[in-house]
Amino acid sequence: MRTRMLAVTVDCREAEALAAFWKEALGYPETSRWTDGHGVTYVELKGPDVLSLLFQPVPEEKSGKNRLHLDLASNELEQREEVARLVSLGAKVVDDPESDPWVVLADPEGNEFCVLPRH
Repeated sequence: MRTRMLAVTVDCREAEALAAFWKEALGYPETSRWTDGHGVTYVELKGPDVLSLLFQPVPEEKSGKNRLHLDLASNELEQREEVARLVSLGAKVVDDPESDPWVVLADPEGNEFCVLPRH
């Protein structure tokens, strides 16, 4: 039996707002919500043939550097155009090292991710 990954889960303060950012950023077609036995409502972004992103509300703010991050690349836009698009959605540029091919951004809750050249 093989184990499979169901979702990448993101701890966040505002699940609805962060899910809305990532839905627009990545073009997920479907959003679902479900509440656990403790009254916590999760927001899940889904789509055919893509890994789900699950936003889990937590009481604490993000602290420190991410131990896991997403690497993004546009199929259509050049890297600088994609960075500008994501910034217009609410991301912030964290680092843009001249010696590396990626630009580090942070989503509206401060979770870092990288944008690489178009693939």
